[in-house]
Amino acid sequence: STWGTLDSNMPLYTPEILQRLQRRVANVRNITVAAHVDCGKTTLCDTLVASNGIISSRLAGEIRYMDSLPEEQQRGITMKASAISLVHGLVNRDDPANATPYLINVVDTPGHVDFSQEVSTAVRQCDGAIVLVDALEGPGRQTHLIFSQLWREKVKPI
Repeated sequence: STWGTLDSNMPLYTPEILQRLQRRVANVRNITVAAHVDCGKTTLCDTLVASNGIISSRLAGEIRYMDSLPEEQQRGITMKASAISLVHGLVNRDDPANATPYLINVVDTPGHVDFSQEVSTAVRQCDGAIVLVDALEGPGRQTHLIFSQLWREKVKPI
């Protein structure tokens, strides 16, 4: 099999596998994660990164893997959009052994209004967007601006 494993639960994706997936353009998706500040964008991205075995699932939400700038780590906020390529296998119910691999380029974006240009740039480069809304507080002002950007750029919210 071309899919290795780190252990029985974590897939190992070599650079060669990622390069092959990049050439299968029909199976590449670019998705941004956007929301009002403190809705869990970076925590969701950590969880997605952990699903590919890049970080431990126990560290998801704590490590802030996508926040690579020292100032982001110190302040605990995302200031620059950052991207990572992850693999997702779409399983066919009739033939679960033959999953169709997709390369998902995930872009984590800032939620603070001071960094809204980062969100605008990410939205223009993506096929779709995961929009998070705080279940207790509901949509914030920035959430409305994000939806406006998505509609303007004809990007589908997920």
